[in-house]
Amino acid sequence: MHQTFRTKTLISKGGKLSINGLPFRTGETVEVFIRRGKKATRSKYPLRGKMIVYRDPFKSVAVSDWESAK
Repeated sequence: MHQTFRTKTLISKGGKLSINGLPFRTGETVEVFIRRGKKATRSKYPLRGKMIVYRDPFKSVAVSDWESAK
């Protein structure tokens, strides 16, 4: 059975690559592929997909807080 491990890391000074915590035994042969990662982009909608929580959605609003009631 082939096991695949995927991670992201940065190349350090001098072009060195270090990966810790691999799920393979010492001395086990592994095959390594390296490709350039995508740059992180700022989302136009940073809250898309985030959970929304309403605290007391049916709580009464104080009449004194409304300008139109004055």
